[in-house]
Amino acid sequence: MAARSVLQEADIARALTRIAHEILESNRGADGLVLLGVPTRGVTLAERLGPIISEIAGAEIPVGSLDVTLFRDDLAKHPTRTPKRTEIPDTGIDGKTVVLVDDVLFSGRSIRAALDAIQSIGRPAVIRLAILVDRGHREVPIRPDFVGKNIPSSRQERVNVHLRELDGTDEVTIEA
Repeated sequence: MAARSVLQEADIARALTRIAHEILESNRGADGLVLLGVPTRGVTLAERLGPIISEIAGAEIPVGSLDVTLFRDDLAKHPTRTPKRTEIPDTGIDGKTVVLVDDVLFSGRSIRAALDAIQSIGRPAVIRLAILVDRGHREVPIRPDFVGKNIPSSRQERVNVHLRELDGTDEVTIEA
């Protein structure tokens, strides 16, 4: 079965702008905000969100990346994962409001690993979760704070996020 498009470039841009406003409203401004993207597409989304939030708030928002590979509970099933770089902004994360950014929330296991990874680096005041697509099917009790789009799907379907920086196009598709 062919992939069905569920979000286009304009939808993704609108979702990121809305998420940016929601983050600022929730945090009561930009003070102490740090965005950490979960590789691979979460990093790209965080790098897009940072400037949007900065423009709205008139303040620079630090953006980094957080590799969760070594904190995953499925390494025995997928031992060939190559760790990515973790880059924590110079401001650090201690006492900050850290917003984890990822593309798709499914089982919640990647985010659980991200929480463990963050705790190994420092102690934020608050950790929030921003997701472009929430597709349901949680296996751990994780709930996003900011969601671009809820896309109900079956476990047999696959949600694919394509971003122009990595894939040449902005689109979210779902396929059987």
